[in-house]
Amino acid sequence: MIFGRRTPELPTPEQALKGRPEPEFTVPSRHTVLGNPLVGPYPEGLEVADFGMGCFWGAERKFWQTPGVWTTLVGYQGGSTVNPAYEEVCSGLTGHTEAVRVVYDPALVSYEQLLKVFWENHDPTQGFRQGNDVGTQYRSAIYTHSPAQAATAQSSREAYQKVLTASGHGTITTELLPAQGRPFYAAEPYHQQYLDRNINGYCGIGGTGVACPIGIAEAPSSDE
Repeated sequence: MIFGRRTPELPTPEQALKGRPEPEFTVPSRHTVLGNPLVGPYPEGLEVADFGMGCFWGAERKFWQTPGVWTTLVGYQGGSTVNPAYEEVCSGLTGHTEAVRVVYDPALVSYEQLLKVFWENHDPTQGFRQGNDVGTQYRSAIYTHSPAQAATAQSSREAYQKVLTASGHGTITTELLPAQGRPFYAAEPYHQQYLDRNINGYCGIGGTGVACPIGIAEAPSSDE
């Protein structure tokens, strides 16, 4: 790691590993739980949401268990290295965070409801870590695919910050940025639906215990 230091920090694009023009593997064709294709193009009417919330194994399971989600896949996002490998991401030299791509039917589940799953199932105040998992690849992140998603995510962050503060928690450090210009690189096949194939596998997901008001109390205004 640029990480010969105690505190993890993101590499600059110049410091980041260069990567490779093509991935070194092929992603499986279908989701082991939902049965739908992992990689697009996706059917008309479905929408895409990208989230980083620590180790992507447990995060992905939370979303595939959410009604209205059509498929999920895990990968790397928000960094500079092209087609990174898992070991490179873990080195801290790519700038990526572990992410989950969620493809959902907005007629069955709203983006606000997905944000509720996101906020309640990790601690978004921890910076470059999630529990005992330390490193830039474990940072909290939301990468939005439309102005409507961006506005809704911003409103949800503000609403959740209020209840976190009232409960004695710190400031949200979640990275909230457009997905455009931040490619999602699918992770290696063995990471996809890992906790379906390894039922006793490691799951670092754990929230603050503070309920998110999104979709329950006061949903933020949205132009969706």
